[in-house]
Amino acid sequence: MRKIILIKKAGLLFSGIIFTISCTNDIQMNIPDVKKIPRELTIHGQTRVDNYFWLNERENPEVIKYLEDENDYTKSVLKPTEGLQEKLFEEMKSRIKEKDESVPYEKNDYFYYTRYEEGKEYPIYCRKKGSLDSEEEIMLNVNEMADGYEYYHINGLSISPDNKLLAYGVDTISRRMYTIHVKNLETGEIYIDELPVTTGSVAWANDNKTFFYTKKNPETLRSIKIFKHVLNDDYSDDKEIYHETDETFGTSIWKTKSEKYLIISSYSTMAEEYRFLDADNPNGDFKIIQERERGLEYSISHFGDYFYIKTNLDAKNFRLMRTPVNNTSKENWEEAIPHREDVFLQDFEIFRKYLVVEERMNGLMQMRIINWNDNSEHSLDFGEETYSAYISMNPNFDSEYLRYGYTSLTTPSSTIDYNMTTHEKIVRKEQEVLGDFDKKNYKAKRIFATADDGTKIPMSIVYRKGIKLDGNNPALIYAYGSYGITNDPYFSTVRLSLLDRGFVYAIAHVRGGQYLGRQWYEDGKLLKKINTFTDFNSCAKHLIDQGYTSNEKLFAMGGSAGGLLMGAIVNLKPELYKGIVAQVPFVDVITTMLDESIPLTTGEFDEWGNPKDSIYYEYMLSYSPYDQVKEHDYPAMLVTTGLHDSQVQYWEPAKWVAKLRDMKTDNNVLLLYTNMDTGHGGASGRFEALKQYAMEYAFIFQQLGIKK
Repeated sequence: MRKIILIKKAGLLFSGIIFTISCTNDIQMNIPDVKKIPRELTIHGQTRVDNYFWLNERENPEVIKYLEDENDYTKSVLKPTEGLQEKLFEEMKSRIKEKDESVPYEKNDYFYYTRYEEGKEYPIYCRKKGSLDSEEEIMLNVNEMADGYEYYHINGLSISPDNKLLAYGVDTISRRMYTIHVKNLETGEIYIDELPVTTGSVAWANDNKTFFYTKKNPETLRSIKIFKHVLNDDYSDDKEIYHETDETFGTSIWKTKSEKYLIISSYSTMAEEYRFLDADNPNGDFKIIQERERGLEYSISHFGDYFYIKTNLDAKNFRLMRTPVNNTSKENWEEAIPHREDVFLQDFEIFRKYLVVEERMNGLMQMRIINWNDNSEHSLDFGEETYSAYISMNPNFDSEYLRYGYTSLTTPSSTIDYNMTTHEKIVRKEQEVLGDFDKKNYKAKRIFATADDGTKIPMSIVYRKGIKLDGNNPALIYAYGSYGITNDPYFSTVRLSLLDRGFVYAIAHVRGGQYLGRQWYEDGKLLKKINTFTDFNSCAKHLIDQGYTSNEKLFAMGGSAGGLLMGAIVNLKPELYKGIVAQVPFVDVITTMLDESIPLTTGEFDEWGNPKDSIYYEYMLSYSPYDQVKEHDYPAMLVTTGLHDSQVQYWEPAKWVAKLRDMKTDNNVLLLYTNMDTGHGGASGRFEALKQYAMEYAFIFQQLGIKK
């Protein structure tokens, strides 16, 4: 999620001048200097001057050199921590069980699972026919496939109904543009070797030779068209089935759990629309379930003669409806689970005997199990003060077992099968943490800060038992706070490297997520977005006031839209923080949202507002981190990005760092690190990604004088 920016070419650029300043570690460092080329941006009678607009020239050698110079500078500042970074990397890696395997799930007489081999970066996708005692079939060994690539990611694995063919998508650039391949699992033959610029996912018709897929616009990366492909036909002859012409919507295609229908979904922030087609008739015409209406959100699942629909129709926190397959418009929807003011309906799963409802009450996830026959119900008890639970892979209607996942700040991730009839729980797997980890050594709890407007803001915190609340503990506070995405507390082996060094770790459940329901989201978006930022600062201040830490030892971290959060909080209250880690931050809000040619912009007007409207322009301008950089002291900062980022283009953080360097009045360290091989999600290998964590933690430790 957000954000990215792509703007018109500028002219001459860069100056190679460098100068030195005295840094906080008393080492003279060479800081890259960026030439200013003023660019006037005028709208609503106002003109903004962007001196670093030219940094969007991705192919310009001088821009690349500038990014590389910044990387060299970052490396030089962090050079004293190289040994510590290596120690942290090995420490993090040592907790991971290198030879590992997921819990198999059964579908269509096959058991599917993923496993990892010792020392290998990538997964191996496998299956066994009929029984877990059968011979293993390796469908894809990604370690072999990724050989020679700096980045390699596979998604969208989809098996044909007869179990013989595997479709999958490959991205080797990290722009989230996937090339579809189809492999014969019996012969190993690759039927399709290149079907580019897609989402990577397909939906198979029941004839085993036809599938549907989604193509992206190569510039905006918006998913815009659905095509039908028949095996052995040239993909250039594929028939266009659907074109999403509304630039605020994207589209996708998938198959229902029942395997009965193919579904085309059209989606935006505030509305959805679905079309369905009998999967036995791939040459038929798709029918609309309910036409799109602004503000009408709904999602569907099929079972028996009905579509089951989760919707906000007259229900802010959503309710569950159903409608006959042959009569699907909203006037035919009948209520299955009513709306409740204090419960947010998040998801549901249908079984032949049971309905499972995933609900959020007072911020905590609940799972309610309802018997179709007698409407009796019961809920699962998770037994911790703060945790994360979620419905997992449940492909079979006839199963009496609900598979779900569970984790908390102190409990490693678990996969659990719950017998909905006998109420028996079977832990199929708990994440194994190597070394001397013992969950009893750590304390997790939920606390509340008071926001500027008096609202209570929840935080989930964890620390090693035995610390004193005397203000001397280092702390890291994290949040996201946009799109209604909730950062539920989860276990992290990487985080142990902080906790075991005396850190307090906090997740701030700020407005803009949906931790406390739909209103919690609506109170942190559009013309109320400022609440997200002030909530976070209130949480930081609460940690200080309650003795968990001090402003000399408190660090903040956030990525993407959470990076926007980082930019906003340091413009508002820089004195609260010793340091900031801003990962792939969306910081140039106005310029990005004014350019509809770039990925994500048109689909996000309902999240941020459209700055072509003067009301939204003025409001967004008031918090846009890049526009609000001030001449004052900032904390130490590490800013990261990826050259191929499809969500937040590299030049947003690059421009932000350049402007901060020009205007800030302190001598605190300011670093920009660009991964020249990756995009928004960072490195693709499971161990390679740990190196960036190690660098980020080493930066924090350096500011605190921690050397081991």
